[in-house]
Amino acid sequence: MSATTRITVTLPTEQVAELRKLTDNVSGYVAEAVARQIRHQLLGDDLRRHQEEQGAFTDEELAEARAKIFGTADRASRTDAA
Repeated sequence: MSATTRITVTLPTEQVAELRKLTDNVSGYVAEAVARQIRHQLLGDDLRRHQEEQGAFTDEELAEARAKIFGTADRASRTDAA
């Protein structure tokens, strides 16, 4: 188990009420949300750095990335049409 540190976080009352409806493990839920946000931030930093060094992504590169993330372009087209 990884080390933990106790902190105090202030959230709007409405968010806490909704959070408690979703989970009995508020700390675990918040920890996962923070981990996801950190990954998102780091990925964004990496993508910006790549574009600064290599230039903007081409339409083909973006289409390939979307296909890998969301499935094939054909599948994405059907989803957009719905």
